[in-house]
Amino acid sequence: MVSEELLGSVRNQMPTVRVPVHYDRVYKDECQFSFDTPLSANGLYINLKSWQAFGQEYVGIDSKRSGQQLYLHELWHKVPLSAEERQKQEQTPEKLAVGGDSGFQVDGPAHSLDKHSELVLLDANIRVPLPCLDLPEVIINAIDAIQKHDSASKQDKVQVWEEQRPVSKYALGLHQEASTGKTIPSDPSQWACAETGVKENLWLNLSTGTIGSGRQNWDGTGGNGAALRHFEATGFKYPLVVKLGTITPHGADVFSYAPDENDMVEDPKLAEHLSHWGINMMAMQKTEKTMAEAEIEANKDFEWSHITESGKQLMPMSGPGYIGLKNLGNSCYMNSILQALWTLPQLQRRYVDDAKHIYETAQDPANDFPTQMAKVGVALSKGRTGAPPPSTAAPMEEDMATSAIASKDAAGQVSGAGTTVKSSDSGEEEHNWVEPQAFKSLVGRGHADFSSGHQQDAREYFQHLLEVMTRAERTSMQRLGQPDQPPTADVFRFELEDRIQCMESSRLSYKRSLTNVLAMDIPVDAATNKDELENFQEREAKRAKLKSENAHAYIQEDTSASSPGQAKHITADNADNETVLPKVPFSACLAKWAGEEVMADYFSAAVGHKTQAKRFSRIANFPPYLMLQMNRYFVTEQWVAKKLEVLVNVPEHVDLEWLRGSGPQPHEQLQPEEPVTSSQAGGLSALAAAAAEQQQASVQPDPEIVNQLVGMGFSENGSKRAAVATQNMGTEGAMEWVLGHMEDANFNEPMSQASETAAPSQASAAGSASAGLAADPETVMMLVSMGFTDTQAAAALKACHGSLERAADWLFSHADDLDAAVAAVSGAAAPEAAASTQDAAPSKLDDGPGQYKLVGMVSHMGRNTACGHYVCHLKKKGKWVIYNDEKVAISENPPRDLAYMYLFRRKDVPEQYDI
Repeated sequence: MVSEELLGSVRNQMPTVRVPVHYDRVYKDECQFSFDTPLSANGLYINLKSWQAFGQEYVGIDSKRSGQQLYLHELWHKVPLSAEERQKQEQTPEKLAVGGDSGFQVDGPAHSLDKHSELVLLDANIRVPLPCLDLPEVIINAIDAIQKHDSASKQDKVQVWEEQRPVSKYALGLHQEASTGKTIPSDPSQWACAETGVKENLWLNLSTGTIGSGRQNWDGTGGNGAALRHFEATGFKYPLVVKLGTITPHGADVFSYAPDENDMVEDPKLAEHLSHWGINMMAMQKTEKTMAEAEIEANKDFEWSHITESGKQLMPMSGPGYIGLKNLGNSCYMNSILQALWTLPQLQRRYVDDAKHIYETAQDPANDFPTQMAKVGVALSKGRTGAPPPSTAAPMEEDMATSAIASKDAAGQVSGAGTTVKSSDSGEEEHNWVEPQAFKSLVGRGHADFSSGHQQDAREYFQHLLEVMTRAERTSMQRLGQPDQPPTADVFRFELEDRIQCMESSRLSYKRSLTNVLAMDIPVDAATNKDELENFQEREAKRAKLKSENAHAYIQEDTSASSPGQAKHITADNADNETVLPKVPFSACLAKWAGEEVMADYFSAAVGHKTQAKRFSRIANFPPYLMLQMNRYFVTEQWVAKKLEVLVNVPEHVDLEWLRGSGPQPHEQLQPEEPVTSSQAGGLSALAAAAAEQQQASVQPDPEIVNQLVGMGFSENGSKRAAVATQNMGTEGAMEWVLGHMEDANFNEPMSQASETAAPSQASAAGSASAGLAADPETVMMLVSMGFTDTQAAAALKACHGSLERAADWLFSHADDLDAAVAAVSGAAAPEAAASTQDAAPSKLDDGPGQYKLVGMVSHMGRNTACGHYVCHLKKKGKWVIYNDEKVAISENPPRDLAYMYLFRRKDVPEQYDI
């Protein structure tokens, strides 16, 4: 029975209580400022007005900030399942379903939850156990609605994405020749290539009924290409083939040889097409690896094991600086980038050291980037996982630790910090990771790719995250405690200097572009192990031939330089034959990047027409941290995304000073700013040019074109540029634009950033020319929807040359004197006032010596960046550590030769805050 006095105190707070309905978002399963959950030691306190949860350490901050007193306290405990419950969970499924009473039970819990709930009046420290029927109805309804409501994180979670194959345009109207009694036998032993007689990797042409061997892989395995030759010999008319041995009632591997597809596809009428050749799809069983399985098999023995160091007994690490990030479903790209970024002392100072102030000043924690960034940073750097801290044990010698890991006895696993991760009574190990679902949802919001559950390019996410961070810091710098400091992303910013010389007039021009990633191509023709590679490919080709002839082995003379003239035994089984990949020196990649190239279609202002020019690039300034990307992915002539299988052993110390740009020299003759003749000077006036530029800026890239280009392996930013540059006319035109502009310095830069870093002369010309142009009404309305007036929105767009993102930043950064800034831009203020309120000049670029030390790597496994898996390696306290989502361990052999992105720290940058 609740006393009347207590009920009176509760009734006084009733106006602050709200009942959530279906469309509301309830943040009830994780603290807004930490990763505490109802299962944490002190549970969670849920604000009955905002429906946001807070751990015991932070609920006081929320109460002071919001004035709220009534909270729902949830405290849960795990209870091991009984023997009867475990037996029911492990029972044999009786129907083809996932979940349910009779379906497959996937990752079923080994425990149930004992839940305790209380209503808490915070200041008075009054607690009412629930349920309590004496409470006012509105409070009972609010608590009941919160407990039954799906949490915001559950709403945000997406299903793990699997690669979706497009439906072939040739499938629905596929021509099939008359079978005339010809049928394909159901016995796999009777299948053979019609041209060569081989028995493996066989493909049935659905139009002609001919069986042919698949295409040969780069290493000689796979097949002999008879199926493709049959397609060519029949006039390129019958493109669809199905892989025999992969046919099941659920589908099969179908490939299209058509030049405009040339990839795995779906055939909606596959059962009908197979029936034409006597194959009952419902009665078939799988006897061959699917293409996905074959790809995994091809990669797992070398790339996967090399990058993830699988098969090795690695010492697990835990505690501050060694916290993993849970994979939320294809989120390993985000996890790897976050782990790499949180090695920066700048992030530690800005977000972790002043985290309490950030939390206290957050208006809406769930949608506040500084809050969510600080939350992740505190967890990773301080070890705040929301779980009870692991028990401590005496430090162990490395050999003792390794032995303990190998045995994995009841004491648990040894951590690198001398701690053990003990098992609970239920048999489950306490986790050493956090789940950054709220961070992922916030950063990806509004982005077509990063808001999805698809795998993404880590480089693109790195640049997107820096852009989001910069926008947030510009509007929240006072809260971050360092108002006089530049944005954090500036530690990566540097300028590329392009030196272009007209080959007809010998005149020069210099162009600079701002970027935060140094991308390098890999010259495979510079491999140092060509003989070894050729021998390996020869052996693999002979092994494939042995398999096709059902032979076991043969002996041939060894012609290698190491043992010439000796007998060499080659078997059909290549289990003992390690994969050989091209080895390209890092110096060769640097030389290619810095080398001179010829531009065939360069417009020279000196001669007034297009001619040839020579160009090479240099680095104008060396930032504190350099992110280097190895371009391991490319698109074939058939527009198929492929991965460059090559080793580049990047050293831990590099000297790039020789790549420093020097700018124009006194003795050099520069190109004129305008063409030399009046006839060539004709064309668009400055006003028309600015209008054309603004019109292009208003074009939004077609998502379908962008997705198709990204699927071919190009970056998202480059694909967007192509779509806009071609006015969304189609994929083919955009593809042609990409091929002609892939080497542009700003090809992979976000379009908004490219406009920010345009040459000053160009920006000023565009600004003056566009002064009289009306702002785009749709863009104005988007800014008005943020709470600004039409006049303010139009002024911001004018100051930022029509860029929506920069205009939003401009409005927020001038919030204190917005009216004066608008007046200045509109010409109503004095010239000196206008000068003081113009768009803030970019912060000065940091520069220092060009010597760097390797401190991190992000590696990728898979055929392109839209699939596969990412891991991160970081150098901490003199040792390499692997971060593979939730798993963190000492690395024995970091993959410096296979990484995709390399993080370097300049030699003069202090190592403070390195954990």
